Amino acid sequence: MRRLPALILNLALVLLTAGAAGWSIALVRDTGATTTKASSSTRTVTVAQGTVTSTVTADGTLATATTASASFDTSGTVTAVYAKVGQVVKSGQLLAKVDPASVQRALDLAEANLDAAQDALDRAEDAGSDTTTAENNVTTAKLAVEDAQADVDGTKLTAPMAGTIIAVNGTVGSSASGSSSSSAGGAGGSSSSSSTSSGFMELADLGDLQVTASFGEQDATKLKIGQAATFTWDALSDATATGKVTAIDPSATTTNSVSTYGVTASVDTLPDGAKPGQSVSVVVTTGTATSAVSVSSAAVTVSGTRYTVTVLGSDGTTETRTVKVGVKGDDSYQITDGLTVGEKVVVPETSTSSSSTNTQSGSGSGFGSGSGGGAPGGGGGPP
Repeated sequence: MRRLPALILNLALVLLTAGAAGWSIALVRDTGATTTKASSSTRTVTVAQGTVTSTVTADGTLATATTASASFDTSGTVTAVYAKVGQVVKSGQLLAKVDPASVQRALDLAEANLDAAQDALDRAEDAGSDTTTAENNVTTAKLAVEDAQADVDGTKLTAPMAGTIIAVNGTVGSSASGSSSSSAGGAGGSSSSSSTSSGFMELADLGDLQVTASFGEQDATKLKIGQAATFTWDALSDATATGKVTAIDPSATTTNSVSTYGVTASVDTLPDGAKPGQSVSVVVTTGTATSAVSVSSAAVTVSGTRYTVTVLGSDGTTETRTVKVGVKGDDSYQITDGLTVGEKVVVPETSTSSSSTNTQSGSGSGFGSGSGGGAPGGGGGPP
């Protein structure tokens, strides 16, 4: 009987030791999930299924995709202007003239010199003399005529493309500078390019407009050619349009230590009243997941590349889980592993989003309240 207390004590020590060992094993085998009791003020959202979309946004400008600058080939005083701003012209249409008097005299002289050189060659041939020098003189005179004729042609300014006149940089009586020297050949004196240069007249195809915008370097890394874009106008009420990204500058432009990348996007159908130079807001879709398991981004905690959520059980207890995230944005995240549709996820009292530049839509983004995961808000359910 005296040994009984000692036996009981030893048995208690054995049980405590076994319990400690079991608890240690449980700790070693723990997957990182912790369970606690939820408070009565816990806010939750419901894991739902739907479409999750990630976007980036920037301010842009509506611009013409096709432009041309028309300049005289021959310098002189403007004697006539046949087109005005806003006028639609055809390719090759006469737009303006400069005084041709001086270059016409040069052409007349060059033609006379050619006639004289040809006569000299004829006489040398008739006399049976060496015609090498005479032939060279004829060749030189022909080239002089061609150059003089080009100068005369260069006094006429014609449209390099069909389009609308958007600028006239001269008037009758003003001096027009030629785009080439007086000996250069070619007619028309105009050139076209993707961007408007300073010529006597500027033309644009107003039926071919595009949007140019500058995106921050972080957002630019998410952009690709062909991504869908939507546009809204500042000056046009309720005006919207769709299009696609067509070009991304390969290098950044840095202003005040801020780097941006120029992006060009096509516009499918322009709204009424759309004009070059108008300000637009550009939203580019950078990622979409359909039929995705999604949860409000406010319920996801981000630490580096690790994403965790706190799941509320039916018994009122909470469990912290690590999840895998697909498409993510400010509103909701696509969960590729770790959650199932219908589960309740706790929204932390202070939560941060992993992205400050993306916007995203998806179901299951509304808030619920109350112990045990009250009814979710307007996040939407499965489609």
